[in-house]
Amino acid sequence: MKKDTVAFEQVVSRGCGMDVHKEIVVVTIQGKGIKTMTKSFHTYTSSLIKLRDWLKKHKVTHIAMESTGVYWKPIYNVMGDDFEILLVNARHVKNVPGHKTDKKDSRWLCKLLLSGLLKGSYIPERKIRELRDLTRYRKKLVQMISSEKNRFQKILEDANIKLSVVLSDTFCKTGLKMLNVIVNQENYQAKELLSMVHGRVKANRKDIEEALTGYVTNHHRSMLKMIWDNMIRIEDTLLEVEIAIEQATASLGVELDLLQQIPGVGKNGAIGIIAEIGVDMSQFPDQKHLASWAGMCPGSNQSAGKNKSGRITYGNKYLRSTLVELGWAASRTKNTYFESKFKSMVGRRGKKKTIIALGHKILIACYHIIKDKVDYKELGANHLNNFRRDKLLAYYKKQLTNLGEEIIQVA
Repeated sequence: MKKDTVAFEQVVSRGCGMDVHKEIVVVTIQGKGIKTMTKSFHTYTSSLIKLRDWLKKHKVTHIAMESTGVYWKPIYNVMGDDFEILLVNARHVKNVPGHKTDKKDSRWLCKLLLSGLLKGSYIPERKIRELRDLTRYRKKLVQMISSEKNRFQKILEDANIKLSVVLSDTFCKTGLKMLNVIVNQENYQAKELLSMVHGRVKANRKDIEEALTGYVTNHHRSMLKMIWDNMIRIEDTLLEVEIAIEQATASLGVELDLLQQIPGVGKNGAIGIIAEIGVDMSQFPDQKHLASWAGMCPGSNQSAGKNKSGRITYGNKYLRSTLVELGWAASRTKNTYFESKFKSMVGRRGKKKTIIALGHKILIACYHIIKDKVDYKELGANHLNNFRRDKLLAYYKKQLTNLGEEIIQVA
């Protein structure tokens, strides 16, 4: 049987390729002065410690593994302090189809690692990773509350309670007071609830009384109570997460204050951005790399001299959704550059593409603000008009000069 040999230019002296799964991790080590070996280890902590000691024994310095779900995280936590770990995108290291095995995958990763052909994914420091877990969980909790409100509204419609017709928000302060009575009292009278309506409600009292007069059965009331209690539990959990986020961001006061100067970016938006990109911009060579990593700019797809689809690339979906929300908020600000940019693009590109463009500009501003610790500079609503004016003046001056006309500057 022939021994595996390294028949290519080596960049890494001794490396390790890992094919990570839920229960096992298949490991291949290769390099100068060591024999190529492939072993399998369980993903229990004790087995990972044995794996770490085995790699140290053979003086391995670099590890390459695919970012398979969350299974890479415990390995990174155990070995991150002792080795340089490259977490790579599975789409970038796909081997030739056919005859695929775990051992071959680990050997292929090791070979690519030794030859310097792998590009590691961005992994922020532990503090930012923990903040990221909190912000993503907060977003899920908000979505869960919205889903529960929609279910609650469906039961109200089934019981012919038409609060959504007379109130702009069924779960406003007035709406919650009336819903509490509907859920907890069997024989309530619609007229009794009118005293809870404040004067700013536009609907007249007769329509409100009609909207509150429904056919509420015991089943409806039971369902409403279960959904109501679940919403309260989720909101309590959300409050705990908010407190944890406040504690986690206590040391990020400077960056948060600077980012909130951007139109449309509030405190939650600033925290969401920092949780995804961190505060160390040296991880990204420039703002273009950050935009590409986030999936906020078009990819390059050129063949036979023709540019094909210009869709945005796959990137950080959590960061992209946050930037889209901030883009919508920025488009509604008054007398700002983002407002004028939205109005100038929306007619040509449509709303969705325009919002992606605004999100891209917000991300570029965040990169420079975090990197240089500088204030946001507002260009103003007339920036685009002034830019076009200068171009038009230069163009017409050139045309007049070509026609032999003399241009007189008026003081």
